[in-house]
Amino acid sequence: MEYFTQQLINGLTLGSIYGLIAIGYTMVYGIVGMINFAHGEIYMIGAFIGIITFSLLGAVGITWVPLAILLVLIVSMFFTAVHGWAVERIAYRPLRGSFRLAPLISAIGMSIALQNYVQIIQGARIKPMQPVTRGNIPLMEANGFQVNISYLQIIIIVLTIALMAVFSLIIARTALGRSQRACEQDRTMASLLGVNVDRTISLTFVMGAALAAVAGVMVTMYYGVIDFFIGFLAGLKAFTAAVLGGIGSLPGAMLGGMLIGLIEAFWSAYFSIEYKDVAVFGILVVVLIFLPTGLLGKPEVEKV
Repeated sequence: MEYFTQQLINGLTLGSIYGLIAIGYTMVYGIVGMINFAHGEIYMIGAFIGIITFSLLGAVGITWVPLAILLVLIVSMFFTAVHGWAVERIAYRPLRGSFRLAPLISAIGMSIALQNYVQIIQGARIKPMQPVTRGNIPLMEANGFQVNISYLQIIIIVLTIALMAVFSLIIARTALGRSQRACEQDRTMASLLGVNVDRTISLTFVMGAALAAVAGVMVTMYYGVIDFFIGFLAGLKAFTAAVLGGIGSLPGAMLGGMLIGLIEAFWSAYFSIEYKDVAVFGILVVVLIFLPTGLLGKPEVEKV
């Protein structure tokens, strides 16, 4: 029971990170109807900006951990949001009226370009970082095994829940959220009714990139090591989480992320860790066989 509880905590932590990245996929798909395959690299850029900012803050003597984390999140979200905006302007907007395959190819090309861009600037070697937060809270102990939850795990889970609540309120209660929901239903009609479609789509990319930046900073703090290739697998798993939860659904993206994290944690604990990715994608296939729209997805209605 104690080992199960520890893996549950680890899975929820990992799932929170996947969920933050998956929200970016599902927001873009909900409005544009395309998958942003450069989103994993946006997350990777957020991680690199985070580690650079931590180093700069340490150099100038800002060592109070809460202030340092807050400043790193703000800086990382800002610069990563700029990259997200640039991806939309370069890879998507010029091809919005083209056939559906063109933006997909463009996004894949942008993904490769961003990987090489970071590799040239930062190098191909891994980037380590010293632990920012230390310590944990013991929850239970039995038979010599102690269940702990670290302060960093608490930060990741609480921050994810808070961001999910804030973004849900933005989409449900604000003018931007109404514009996003209008564009999701019919971009042409929304434009005729006065919605600035271009600005709405750009802000959607910016919001998704900002969430990916938070995930990147949390991964940097959690694992303490990153490289220019971390965006590929994390982006693929976050896309899987979005599809599993129901592409286009924000709660579905978070649910899918949590499930992916839990599957990885429990499979690694009780079975062979080498096959944890096979388990994730295998369960995705099984779910889609019985629920083609995902766990919380809605069937797409064809307009005629």
